Amino acid sequence: MIGRNTIKLIKSLQKKKAREEEGLYAIEGDKLVREYLAAGKRISLLAAKPEFIASLGQAERAFIGEITPVSYEELKRISSLTTPHNALAVVPIPDRPPLATDKLQGPGIALESMQDPGNLGTIIRAAAWFGIRTIICSANSVDVYNPKVIQASMGAILNVEVHYAELELILQDAVKAGLPVYGTFLEGEAIYEAELEEKGIILFGNESKGISGNLAPFVSKKLFIPGFSVSKYGVESLNVGMAASIVLSEFARRRK
Repeated sequence: MIGRNTIKLIKSLQKKKAREEEGLYAIEGDKLVREYLAAGKRISLLAAKPEFIASLGQAERAFIGEITPVSYEELKRISSLTTPHNALAVVPIPDRPPLATDKLQGPGIALESMQDPGNLGTIIRAAAWFGIRTIICSANSVDVYNPKVIQASMGAILNVEVHYAELELILQDAVKAGLPVYGTFLEGEAIYEAELEEKGIILFGNESKGISGNLAPFVSKKLFIPGFSVSKYGVESLNVGMAASIVLSEFARRRK
């Protein structure tokens, strides 16, 4: 049986303030918990159905601080999901090394005022798939440890470092280091014809407003994703998650 204080802690982690104060966040799902364990990530607390706990090997248990068997009804009380899985884990927020834009391995992604957790999770997942290790978010972007971001990233967060910083300073440093800054604009060059370098910063703007006037001057290469729809109706634009996936795919295709 799970204790009242533990329930209170886990539920509090749905809020950014509590995550920052406790230095913890929650992950949910059998597959996601197993991926964290396989990656050697420390789990502070595992609350799971007895059959899931019984399936854990000794090597996996070595990474878990506390294991608490719970019923499905108890999982419903602590889960952020409408239909909970068999396991929920509380994980320490990792320390991040200082960010140095001139030391980026391959291109990095910059996200300005990203508000939708699903979009951030999708971009993290796309970045991991296409081999991009660094994402830099503006300070007013959605928290990477928001439960909806974690769910949307599908474990890809294990392979991507997400930082929060003042993007104007980051882009200034990139320009000083001689790195190109790419951004998507309606008046940009078609990405399939544009020259793309292996290193640089790929900037994506806010879901509804795009790249702001403050950051646009740092963009040295404006890109455009051409559409090929035969219809003029119902296909006005791509959301930022889809656009990012297309852009990252093209960068990966060009990589030598």
